Amino acid sequence: MEKQNGYDAVVVGAGPNGLAAAVRLARQGLGVLLVEANETIGGGMRSAELTRPDFVHDRCSAIHPMAVASPFFRSLDLGRYGLEWIHPEVPLAHPLDGGRAAVLSRSLDATCDSLGVDGSSYRNVMEPLVTHFDRLTSNILRPLLRVPDDVLFMGRFGLRALQPARGFSRRTFETEEARALFAGLAAHSLLPLEAISSSAIGLVLGAAGHAVGWPMPKGGAQQIAEALGHVFRELGGEIVTGRRVEKLREIPSAPAVLLDVTPRQFFNMTDRPLPSAYTRWLQRFEYGPGVFKIDYAMDEPVPWSAAVCGRAGTVHVGGSLQEIAASERAVSKGRHPERPYVLAAEHSRFDASRAPEGKHTLWAYCHVPNGSTVDVTERIEAQIERFAPGFRDCIGERHVMNTADLQRDNANLIGGDINGGSAALRQLLVRPVPTPTPYRTPLEGVYLCSASTPPGGGVHGMCGFHAAEAALRDVFT
Repeated sequence: MEKQNGYDAVVVGAGPNGLAAAVRLARQGLGVLLVEANETIGGGMRSAELTRPDFVHDRCSAIHPMAVASPFFRSLDLGRYGLEWIHPEVPLAHPLDGGRAAVLSRSLDATCDSLGVDGSSYRNVMEPLVTHFDRLTSNILRPLLRVPDDVLFMGRFGLRALQPARGFSRRTFETEEARALFAGLAAHSLLPLEAISSSAIGLVLGAAGHAVGWPMPKGGAQQIAEALGHVFRELGGEIVTGRRVEKLREIPSAPAVLLDVTPRQFFNMTDRPLPSAYTRWLQRFEYGPGVFKIDYAMDEPVPWSAAVCGRAGTVHVGGSLQEIAASERAVSKGRHPERPYVLAAEHSRFDASRAPEGKHTLWAYCHVPNGSTVDVTERIEAQIERFAPGFRDCIGERHVMNTADLQRDNANLIGGDINGGSAALRQLLVRPVPTPTPYRTPLEGVYLCSASTPPGGGVHGMCGFHAAEAALRDVFT
């Protein structure tokens, strides 16, 4: 097809997937326009001084195992554009009562040793995934409605991944430490731990911790976006910020249009009627729980009872397997748990650029029902105080965002859902429609490229990459 108005393609939304789609198309020599509603690119990977001057906080994503695992991001040599990854000594710590903590070290051997009687069971679960991590990611970071490259390997993975995490953890491990460690990993799914497939994300994230680490970008998540933006502009791409697209007719004409938006937004953007079957799938699309997020300017670092938590890039604050399962079950039923599962990261311990000398930052959030506006600040802080007595005395200032605030900041976070839709089994396979190429829409030349398409949530850009591949095949071959 011939390009119009000078553009071969227009991409709407400059989150990780919109940027990936734009870069992929531009690498093919196409003229691409990238349009972003916010004043800065990045979507969920933006940073800002949310509390005090010179305190750099990540607006959404903060720790990025899947960004360093992403086959597409790895192909771009983003380090050449200023992106520097910081790997904390310990990727993950999980405090427990009594000053104890379960630890996921970068070394699989060290992790197994720390888990005592559960070390061999942990190795049995994780070692095949760590050894063949590239094979694992190449199969899961794309649509699942297809025959995998390695049927036997993925079949073995699937036998564990499709199990409810609560039952899998209880059957596999004996100690409170190992059970809690896996529960915290699995709870990243935002699913109740009794849900089928809730083990999948726990297995992948655990393996990633050993294979590639759980790093943070020096200077904030915004640096990932800036590096991708530099790549795109170097390829001749054009970026327009501060321009919100409400309807498709507002987009400059081009043979291909890729939308980094969720199904609800796409349905509202369409100018033309969609087939009834496709409309029903969009209306059936389920959004997952939201999050309640707090960013802290800290006068002192968090005084964890278990010292190893101070050496960890990420801390899962939730207690035992039973407590985390109860917390996530409550959220799935529309309730706010008294003891929520909290994810926390103290970037300034490892990255001096995040706070003034002698000061610190803390990023923390918990899961809440989709669309909740309940203030759970006290519950989050009580959980942290439980494992870090004196924590409240270290707080200088806090910046709080409920689900409505998050959606205003990033329109793709519907009801505070940071994953672009539920990760329940049906939506792992059908995201958002049951087809091997779910990026195509019924509108000629229009594609979805958001986290509402495979492989789903996370900063990896693979949804955008695969959508761009579909457009290249359909429109430009």
